[in-house]
Amino acid sequence: MTANFNLRIEDMSAADEKRAALTYVHEAFAEAVLSGVEADCFAQAALFTAFQELVDTYGEEAVAQYASRLPERIRCGEFSCTLRQ
Repeated sequence: MTANFNLRIEDMSAADEKRAALTYVHEAFAEAVLSGVEADCFAQAALFTAFQELVDTYGEEAVAQYASRLPERIRCGEFSCTLRQ
């Protein structure tokens, strides 16, 4: 189930680029799980890698400020896949 992106990155809007990136992450996650990697293990590795990349790009303080808002976003259901009642 590999995505076929015919657009070049230069031709994509920021929203399109984010959707494409999310698709690649979802596919990598699915492939890892199908290969026998535990989902929570892959999720932790993905978070570590993502934060490492963000720190490399924006610096520790900026990423720490971003991360400080995560608890509230999580509690509000921003990352939940199920409908909340």
